[in-house]
Amino acid sequence: MNDLELPMESKSILARIWQRTPLVVKAILVGFSVSSLGVGIWILNISFIPAPWSIVLMGIVLWAYLKYFSGSWWPKSTTSVRTFSFRNTNLSKSMWKWGLISAVLFVIVFQSGMVVTFRFIEYPAEVFKSEYSFDSMPVWLAWIGLIMASLVAGICEETGFRGYMQAPLEKKYGPKMAIAIVSFVFVVVHLHQAWAWPILFQVFAASVFMGILAYRTSSLIPGIVAHTILDIFNFSYWWSDVLGEFEEKPISETGIDQHFILWTVVFTMSIFLFFWSTGKARNFKVSVRT
Repeated sequence: MNDLELPMESKSILARIWQRTPLVVKAILVGFSVSSLGVGIWILNISFIPAPWSIVLMGIVLWAYLKYFSGSWWPKSTTSVRTFSFRNTNLSKSMWKWGLISAVLFVIVFQSGMVVTFRFIEYPAEVFKSEYSFDSMPVWLAWIGLIMASLVAGICEETGFRGYMQAPLEKKYGPKMAIAIVSFVFVVVHLHQAWAWPILFQVFAASVFMGILAYRTSSLIPGIVAHTILDIFNFSYWWSDVLGEFEEKPISETGIDQHFILWTVVFTMSIFLFFWSTGKARNFKVSVRT
């Protein structure tokens, strides 16, 4: 028996299987698990603990979630892996500036894209608003609840998908392939949402844009900010009527009007500005946080 065989025999069967599993499969499983952990805790919270206490508790959970998955705490043996997977880097002032500008532009791209989409097709209000309802809550509590739900999605999904899933895939396959794989998985895991089916392309495109944002800024923070703001709009407007209701008709009924032209211009310009600003962000060097 040679020296190379001894360590293999001491490992469990599961460890051997995991070691031989292709990186793409491991990245998908780990990233999905990391994302699902935070989202799952939130669902359990609101299912068994009344608001606002469920929201307060989730705030504590999110703090601990960020601390652990960004590389803090035990075990020290996994600190470097967690730091890498979270893209835990020191951002300069310039990187902060361009990263946050890019985050806001992403939100504008997606929201204006939704408006343009539903000027081409009928907005399926019943489908979009079928899964979320804040009618039984006071307005102030509804806003706190939807903001927390947006924070959970922003933090946990960006950590899982653009961090623990995309970062190792980037290292092996390059950013284009990594972003494509992650975006496909991102669409698949949202298929259980009724609202996702009419806008599958938009969901895929949103993941691509957030993948580009994570890669070019070397950080998850701009993406977390973008995802959170995005979902605040989604929860309050598209998925409920807390902020109002979209009432515009498709241009097949109204013709091309000023509303359609304005939002098409906003959509087109925001895409151009997003790639310009993320290009600016890519020009600045970052260092890994220790």
